[in-house]
Amino acid sequence: MDTKQVAQKLSALREQIDDIDSQLVQLLAKRRIVTTKVGELKSKVGMPIFAPERETELLTKRREQAKTVGLCPDLIEDVLRRLMRDSYVSQDASGYRCVNTDCNKVVVVGGAGQLGHVFVDLFQRSNYQVAILEQDDWQNSDTILNEASLVIVAVPIRLTSQIINKLNNLPKECILADITSVKESPLYEMLNIHSGPVLGLHPMFGPDVSGLIKQTIIVCDGRGADKYQWLLEQFRVWGAKTYSVDATAHDQAMSMVQVMRHFSTIAYGYHLMTEGADIAQLVEMSSPIYRLELIMVGRLFAQDPILYTDIIFADKDNVAMMKRFAYRFLELLEDVEMSDKAAFVTMFNQVADWFGDYAELFLQESKGMLLKATELKRD
Repeated sequence: MDTKQVAQKLSALREQIDDIDSQLVQLLAKRRIVTTKVGELKSKVGMPIFAPERETELLTKRREQAKTVGLCPDLIEDVLRRLMRDSYVSQDASGYRCVNTDCNKVVVVGGAGQLGHVFVDLFQRSNYQVAILEQDDWQNSDTILNEASLVIVAVPIRLTSQIINKLNNLPKECILADITSVKESPLYEMLNIHSGPVLGLHPMFGPDVSGLIKQTIIVCDGRGADKYQWLLEQFRVWGAKTYSVDATAHDQAMSMVQVMRHFSTIAYGYHLMTEGADIAQLVEMSSPIYRLELIMVGRLFAQDPILYTDIIFADKDNVAMMKRFAYRFLELLEDVEMSDKAAFVTMFNQVADWFGDYAELFLQESKGMLLKATELKRD
């Protein structure tokens, strides 16, 4: 077979591929029409958009089907998960059931901010009356807060205490909540200033979310849990999962989940800069896992430094945590300096045992992330 014949056969095969791809696009368009109708129906009866049992069932069936026709089940699952994300977006556009039709008004203090706006939008799409209270509105705050059933404080951490202490004249049955990433101090302030229902909330997502499907909102009880259950139910209708924890335990966990992680990431970026690293060269020479690490470092430095400054500086106890981290870093560095491989391996195995089954779980989850990092490479 000569080059001309190969070119002709390739052209014919590519035409078939183009035709199949065109049919796929048409099928996906039909699928989206159906999922939009699903969203409209769920909205009417107040069902949550995300149905984990249905998702698991769908993936299991299609993986089995893939095996019978000789396709890789992982490929089909990857495609379906991407389709389901799109389906959630189409269903999300249908709006949501209003859990508490007796709610007079929701006031979001700082509702014009990025994260505050997410909640304003969600409450509005659930047909709640929503008002925003910003810095220039305080002269009219009594009017804005009058008859409020729920007030959410959505301001930067450094301003939270100051703003809470201005909310000293709320209706007695009004729910007072905050959405900052520290909980013990705001909860203390809210309980002191307001005699009604109080709870601390920590949304474990940023303002760039398109919806709350599979997102988590941490809940720290303050007072009157029976009075704010409708709010937690509303979160679930939006697709979020709620996780309840004591405020002190929350702040201790966040010092590791957020503070230490952010600080070490910032320190790593600072180190790369001061070492004069050629970032373009690092990107070109990086493996998928290191590229993913660079992505996460670069992502942080693409955002507002005040956000991370507020989180890291919010609690003086964070300094002790970061010092312990630095000590352990130096402890391991000493093993390397002394060429004590045995001690290093012993430490590694101890940590692996501590992770237990999560180590293998995270290994499997990371494979998909690494594939995505590879796909995102621009050339």
